[in-house]
Amino acid sequence: MNDASARYQTGLDYLAMIEGQRPPSLEANLKDIAPDLARLAIEFAYGEVYPRRHLDLRQRQLATAGALAALGHARPQLKFHLGGALNVGCTPEELVELAIHMTVYAGFPAAINTAMVLKELFEERGIALVCDAGMTPRNPDQTRYEQGWEGLKDIDGNAGERVISALQDISPDLGRYIIEFAFGDVYSRSSMDLPSRELVTVAALTALGTAFAQLKVHMHGFLNVGGTKDQLIEIITHTAVYAGFPAAINGALAAKEVMAEREQHHAVP
Repeated sequence: MNDASARYQTGLDYLAMIEGQRPPSLEANLKDIAPDLARLAIEFAYGEVYPRRHLDLRQRQLATAGALAALGHARPQLKFHLGGALNVGCTPEELVELAIHMTVYAGFPAAINTAMVLKELFEERGIALVCDAGMTPRNPDQTRYEQGWEGLKDIDGNAGERVISALQDISPDLGRYIIEFAFGDVYSRSSMDLPSRELVTVAALTALGTAFAQLKVHMHGFLNVGGTKDQLIEIITHTAVYAGFPAAINGALAAKEVMAEREQHHAVP
């Protein structure tokens, strides 16, 4: 078996785990128009990228769904990969939480569109949800702002605090909304853990390619909540499949800066 055939067979195996069927629908859908595109997708995306170390299939599907939800222009692929996320161990509640999480980084339209895709998918699979499952009772002794500020410091640390500080003389209300809504209302919800939230955020911001500074903040955040440098690079590499190599290259350059900043910080006596 030559190298291309081996990658193709590996790709078929990974695609089967995600889609839950053989032969893959990708081949059937493209055989009359672009069979080579299907082959390249299977060989490269599923045969080379998906088998790489440092991210498991659940994490890869969360990253994929985050990237596609943020981009907003690939509904069939988003539905396919949300279904794949269910097939490899993500819970329905996690995926609804992913949609809600998108409000912060891609806006309410992207979040609503993702929720509508999930509604269709869940109806097809007969999945019922407890719709308030992600709500976490707020500490009665804390305001939204206090809870959000605490969350921001825990997740993004000094990088997040610098962003809020930079907004004080131009748009203090925007800074307050970030603290109260993003970190007080959304990040405090219980249906997705913090490492998964930051993984999804890094994938979404890498795919969008329009928020280099915020991408760096959340790369710091991913590392702050337990993610590793190898995992960070793998998220970026994985995103190349769904957002293209330019977006991934820019993500890698952002990660390079983040790692240099962290090394410099730890080197200061």
